[in-house]
Order: sequence, then C-alpha cells, then structure tokens
Amino acid sequence: MKQYLPSLLIFSVFAAVAVILWQTLDNLFYLVNFLYIGTAVSLGSFLYVRKYCHARRIVQLFVGLYMLVYLGLICRENMQIEGFWYYLFLGVFDAAVIHYAVAKIFGPLVFGRGWCGYACWTAMVLDFLPYKVPQAPRKRLGWMRYVVFVLSLLFVLALFLLPVSNAAEVMFWAFIVGNLLYYAAGILLAVLFRDNRAFCKYLCPVAVFLKPMSYFSLLRIRCDTTKCVSCGRCERVCPMNVKITDNSRKRENGTECILCMECVKECPKKAL
Repeated sequence: MKQYLPSLLIFSVFAAVAVILWQTLDNLFYLVNFLYIGTAVSLGSFLYVRKYCHARRIVQLFVGLYMLVYLGLICRENMQIEGFWYYLFLGVFDAAVIHYAVAKIFGPLVFGRGWCGYACWTAMVLDFLPYKVPQAPRKRLGWMRYVVFVLSLLFVLALFLLPVSNAAEVMFWAFIVGNLLYYAAGILLAVLFRDNRAFCKYLCPVAVFLKPMSYFSLLRIRCDTTKCVSCGRCERVCPMNVKITDNSRKRENGTECILCMECVKECPKKAL
C-alpha cells in the first residue's frame, strides 16, 4: 500500500485547497473544480504506480480538455496568460488568477513544472506529435518567450488604456485566437526542430513564471550516484534536455523538468 501514498497525498492536497477556496469564497465551483483536478492527477499517479504506460497522457487529457473546453470555451473564461493579466488588473480573484497562482506561480515551489507535463492543454496536443525525444541540440532561442510575455501584457494594458467597451468579449476571442496561434506555432517549431517540446522551451510565456519558482521545487528527480553507471539513457529520452544525473539545483535545464518520468522508466539500474 505504501506505493499508493503519493496518490492519496496528491488528492488530499487538492481536496484541502478545494474546501478552503469553497469556504473562503463561498463558491461551490472551486470545490468541484479542484476535486476534479485532484482526482485526475491522483488517478494518473495511481496508474503510474501500476505501470500503465499512458498514465501521464490520461491526466493531460482529463485536465487539459477540462480547462480548454469547459472553462475556456463553455464558461468563456480566458485561461491563457492574457486572462491572468486581465482579471488581475480588474482586481478580480477569479478562476484565471487562482489557476495561475496555484499552478504557475506558487505551485511550482512544490511540484516544479509539473503543470507542463500533466495539465497544459497546449502540450497535450503537441505530445501527440512524433518527435518525443529531441533530435538536435537545444537552441539559444529562449529569449522569444520574454517577447511573447511582454506582448501579452501590452495587449491587456491596451484594453484598459483604449476605450474598449466590450473587453470581456475581446478576451474570449483572444483565448480562441491565442490558442490557435499557440498550436500553430507549437506544431511548426516541433517540425522544424524535430522536437515536440520546442514550443515549451522557446516560446511559451508562462515559463517566465515557472522557471524561477521551479528552481526551488520540492519535487525533483534525483540520481543515486552509487547506482548510476553513466549510460546516458535517461538524458537521451528527456524531452526537456535536463542534465538528470546532476543533483545540484544549478543542473543544466534543471528548471525545465516536467516530471514526465521518462528518465525514471528508462534507467536500467533504477538509479532515479
């Protein structure tokens, strides 16, 4: 039963957040929302322990589709970074702001970039592409994410500075168009660089929040150097080019680990 304790712990944490937000904000939505996500993530953890090969993909689909289709398209809530800026400037502690606070700003102190590996609806689609293992060395294009980050901020600022009467409607369509652009850019980059996660490495603006917080993440893949035989298999299968065998906080691309566990599954000596 010990192997299932992480699944129970994950569900307990999400349940606690669900109850706290429900009682604090007097809104049943947050109870249902976080219980649903907690159930999906803990189910994925359970299936991983059971050695089901598609455990992570199931979580991606359950959470990613929920946020994209239900929250984004049906509830018309912009869950992209523009939605975060918009509601933040309005002073509204709404779904997008809570989502960013939990998953992308403070949450990474605990689970790093786990969001990217298990819940991102952009990566959910990109992970279906055939380039699961990077086919070429990493490019020095990370600066592009900062450009997109600033552009998203300027876009929302323009809505407040210009006389836009239907800003909420603009934000809804920005969510749709923004996602289409992200998917198009993600697929293009994946094909050009033969790397499913090229978008995550070079263009995703959310990484501006995720990277510094992930540096201090409690959940990390660690290498048992007494077992490691330096075969390099773990690093060859890593979709984010992380130097897995280096246990220091400053390891190469260490803040980009998405906890996909591909390295753990690949290690022949169970050193991870």
